Amino acid sequence: MVSSIPPTVKKTIRSSKENPIFRRDISLFLIGLAVLIVLNLLAQYYFFRIDLTEDQRYSVSEATQDLLRGLDRPVTVTVYLEGDLPAGVHRLQQSIRETLDEFKVYAGRNLSYRFVDPLKATTDAQRKDFFIRLNELGIQQTNLFDQEDGKRIQKVIFPGAVISHNDQEAGVMLLKGDRTAGAPQALNQSVEGIEYELASTIRQLAVEEKPKVGLLRGHGELEGVEIAGLTQALSEVYALHEINLPAQDSIPAYEVVMVNKPTQAFSEADKYKLDQYLMRGGKVMFFLDPLGIDMDSVGTGGSIAIPRDLNLDDQLFRYGVRINKNLVEDIKSGVYPIVVGNVGNQPQIVPLPWPFFPIVNRYGSSPVVRNLDALYLKFVSNIDTVQAAGVRKTPLVYTSPYSRVVSTPVVVNLEELRQAPQPENFRSGSQPVAYLLEGRFTSVFKNRILPDAVNSSTFIEKSVPTQMIVVADGDMIRNEVNRRTNAAFPLGYDPITEKTFANQDFVLNALSYLTDENGLITARAKEIQIRPLDPVKIQRESLRWQLLNLVAPLLLLGALGAVKFYVRKRRFTGFEVGQ
Repeated sequence: MVSSIPPTVKKTIRSSKENPIFRRDISLFLIGLAVLIVLNLLAQYYFFRIDLTEDQRYSVSEATQDLLRGLDRPVTVTVYLEGDLPAGVHRLQQSIRETLDEFKVYAGRNLSYRFVDPLKATTDAQRKDFFIRLNELGIQQTNLFDQEDGKRIQKVIFPGAVISHNDQEAGVMLLKGDRTAGAPQALNQSVEGIEYELASTIRQLAVEEKPKVGLLRGHGELEGVEIAGLTQALSEVYALHEINLPAQDSIPAYEVVMVNKPTQAFSEADKYKLDQYLMRGGKVMFFLDPLGIDMDSVGTGGSIAIPRDLNLDDQLFRYGVRINKNLVEDIKSGVYPIVVGNVGNQPQIVPLPWPFFPIVNRYGSSPVVRNLDALYLKFVSNIDTVQAAGVRKTPLVYTSPYSRVVSTPVVVNLEELRQAPQPENFRSGSQPVAYLLEGRFTSVFKNRILPDAVNSSTFIEKSVPTQMIVVADGDMIRNEVNRRTNAAFPLGYDPITEKTFANQDFVLNALSYLTDENGLITARAKEIQIRPLDPVKIQRESLRWQLLNLVAPLLLLGALGAVKFYVRKRRFTGFEVGQ
């Protein structure tokens, strides 16, 4: 039996097709479908992404995009954050994954990554060898404490990655930040720094020619084992060259020249060479001690910090800063071991706070020091700024608010260690001890007689736009030495407290800023706001919000179903088949 549609129904359907509203709906559907097809075709050739987050946490800088697009060989990133991780570290892991996903958008097939659990080695010996290899690559073991089944347990993680490119590999630590600010803040700072840490390491491996950095010699600068920690760290990223300034006619066109704690005065000819290097666009980092003091000569009777005439004061003054001949003491300080008594026939040695060794973690607003951990300084002076047309001065490092300035003559006496520092005696406030200077500098030899045996025809009295960094502590870049083996400790490592400070990171960041022509250092300016929940409010209102999240969607779904049923009933109630 063949069923047939009644004539009245056929008439109704035919009239619906002839209805202008029906034709409009069909037209809109076809137009929308055509637009979607065209957009998909265009998306194959014109790619774009929109980050709707307030702090742009899913975006990478243009410099990073250019770096990734320019990769000519594959890069492999192996991240050693996998397995059973605490909640905070899991957030870091997820942020690393999201950043690498974003990197793949611009690098395409030239970037791949994987996450590995370093604790999955089959035997203890293999695991130990693997840990040693990670440490050699700069990925340090970190011990974390967590709660599990009501018990406090310790977990070992290696919060870093190994990046491989063109038969080379380099390690990068991804858990950084100012650890004195607390775990949540340090973790958030680590998340902010993921892009820069990964991108800068990729650039380090991908660049064919390392930037050239000159180390000045000829004025009693640090050298040998006392600066081995710095040179070892820098040699992985830069091509280091020693410059015996008195024997040179001029300073070569290196990207940066470092003046590392000179102890002898610069001649006028050497000052002229340094000045003209700056005028030609060269960049300089000064690590200077205006006062000389040697801890080996400081006995129980004390010693006087002697002003050190480096013959650079007028030069720095013309450039815009003045390093004062004083010392800054800080109640937040490192320690120094002294004999406090005897136990039997053995002297009792106790490390006591030494205000002349400030530990600082107050920084200015510059990518050089953003999210930097604490620095360890020794016998540091403060810096004043002076008028210098065309030069912008940015303070980088401050001592703590509980500081005091001791003017010359400064007596350094170990007996002071026996007395606990009193906060009421440290009222000078935060003191700037490092500055970044940028702009067009005026030569110190402008309107002055030039030194003998220089070519006056090539004299430049106003520089092109350039930069310099001045730090009023030469010991910031001096590493400690193991007295038994005469081997250098890593820069920033304090063998007394067995802590590693961020001195090396500061120098690397500063050099990266000065040599960064493509602006990759701007990735360090990323800021992600912490929006913590109120624990008291959570405890008080948790039941209400749980019920709201469970019941409200069901009520909303039921309401939408009732509305749809009512609309359909109203629409089709007048449809009579028999008419």
